[in-house]
Amino acid sequence: MAIRRRSLIQAAGAASALGIAPFAFTLARAQSLEKKDVHIAVGGKALTYYLPLSIAERLGYFKEEGLDVTISDFAGGSRALQAVVGGSADVVSGAFEHTISLQSKGQMYRAFALQGRAPMIGVGVSAKAMPDYKTPADLKGKKIGVTAPGSSTNMVVNFLLSKYGLKASDVAIIGVGAGAGAVTALRSGQIDAISNTDPVVSMLEHNQDIRIISDTRKVKETVALFGGNMPAGCLYAPQKFIDANPNTVQALANAIVRADKWIQKNGATGVAKTVPESYLLGDQAVYLAAVGKSLDGFSPDGRFPADGAATATKALSAYSPDVKADKIDLAKLWTNTFVDKANAKYANA
Repeated sequence: MAIRRRSLIQAAGAASALGIAPFAFTLARAQSLEKKDVHIAVGGKALTYYLPLSIAERLGYFKEEGLDVTISDFAGGSRALQAVVGGSADVVSGAFEHTISLQSKGQMYRAFALQGRAPMIGVGVSAKAMPDYKTPADLKGKKIGVTAPGSSTNMVVNFLLSKYGLKASDVAIIGVGAGAGAVTALRSGQIDAISNTDPVVSMLEHNQDIRIISDTRKVKETVALFGGNMPAGCLYAPQKFIDANPNTVQALANAIVRADKWIQKNGATGVAKTVPESYLLGDQAVYLAAVGKSLDGFSPDGRFPADGAATATKALSAYSPDVKADKIDLAKLWTNTFVDKANAKYANA
């Protein structure tokens, strides 16, 4: 103990000699990362829905915060969630509504950095399979492709159906992934309609393979559909992880906030130059259009809207019998504590 105390005193003295106040040295030690190696699970990394995560990784923001982040990609958000629940990952880059369904099962997870202030999900019907489509009620008995059953793309479909008097069991939900496979599934007739994010939706839209019937890439249309602000892609983790690793969580929030701000500043052109070529799915022009259409849906600062948790809970309870809105503690679903600090730190980013 004496040796450790002596070492601290010597280090503090060295800090003073360099012109660093002793309290600053102490603060730096206090804010050291509890966990440097962090494993993030995501369902469809190349989707624009998760773009801030990729930007933070590509631009080295995680590393600059002292983190060594590993990102594992899954076929959908529900599977990414399973990785954290099962203990093979620490944090999810996924849909906000998962925090609600988890709390309804007695599992406390909290979102701490927002990536999307709108779901950025487009629902479209096949021009070939449903040429006479009129309203969502026409989806009854149809096969609808989603990234993965239980994911946010599935949630949007279910909510849309409920608004037109249909139940989830009135359609067949089929997991088609989040890339070229989803495009092929629609074009080959394996599915009659699709709920997905960009660039998949824009590719199908560009070639007139689908007719968009619900578009939550815009905040205005999202509010019209859900009746309020609907937080979407975010970083969330078990409350126990957040409590045990506040400095690590702060570092993650810092990186995402920087990425959010960078996207707003650099736009679709900057994004296309930064992401891996594989994200473009072979057509840069379509990808540029896709990001452009989704720009309004990206969070500009990582902050959760005050009414977001209530809107999401109301939407989820509308079709999920397991979620009782009056039983959900909204305040425990999210926090702006970390992103507020991140915005103060990177005010001029």
